[in-house]
Amino acid sequence: MILFPAIDLKDGQCVRLKLGDMDQATIYNPDPAAQALAFENQGFEWLHVVDLNGAFAGESVNGAAVEAILKATKNPVQLGGGIRTLEHIEAWLSKGLTRVILGTVAVRNPELVKEACRKFPGHIAVGIDAKGGRVAVEGWAEASELGVIELAKKFEGAGVSAIVYTDIDRDGILTGINWDSTIELADAVSIPVIASGGLASIADIVRMTMPDAKKLEGAISGRALYDGRVDPAEALAILREANGG
Repeated sequence: MILFPAIDLKDGQCVRLKLGDMDQATIYNPDPAAQALAFENQGFEWLHVVDLNGAFAGESVNGAAVEAILKATKNPVQLGGGIRTLEHIEAWLSKGLTRVILGTVAVRNPELVKEACRKFPGHIAVGIDAKGGRVAVEGWAEASELGVIELAKKFEGAGVSAIVYTDIDRDGILTGINWDSTIELADAVSIPVIASGGLASIADIVRMTMPDAKKLEGAISGRALYDGRVDPAEALAILREANGG
């Protein structure tokens, strides 16, 4: 069970959005590379990064900040936001990224995701962002007609390393992860699921260790870590014990 600290990039800075709204961004650190190193020093073993501008633009916008993060931390990094082509995926993996998260393209062109899994085994995750139970695309700006489980099942057996499932209605407002929907998704597919959106307190960390949640790969935390609502040492100790060490 992994706790992924999140760095969301907007205009080269480390921010958190409220409900996925780019106009409701709080700047937490103007130096994302320093933030990445701070998370490593706190004991985290992975890093989740999102290029928010890129998600809306459909191409990498915060590339320089991501490259600085990759140089600053030894931890594996997964990146989502605006990655839409095989060339783009290959370019990022060649720069040291461990995992690429494909969101909008997973809805628009699922065959590209499957081809990426064949070409880059173990390095491709799918990001499923949901609003009102429907999959959202283009940086959450547009809703599709697809259901979450319907989309996830398209990738069964394709070699997707993880599904990052975000409940947009909870993102950045500290109301707790939507455990019911997340666990329902994890029960429906064999692909490991990472919970995202709304992690609020140590109660969510403890919830991660419950028997029905142990099938998850982990959860992502942003605002709760930045605001001090979740103490990194306490959270990691709880997960270490649950992981048997």
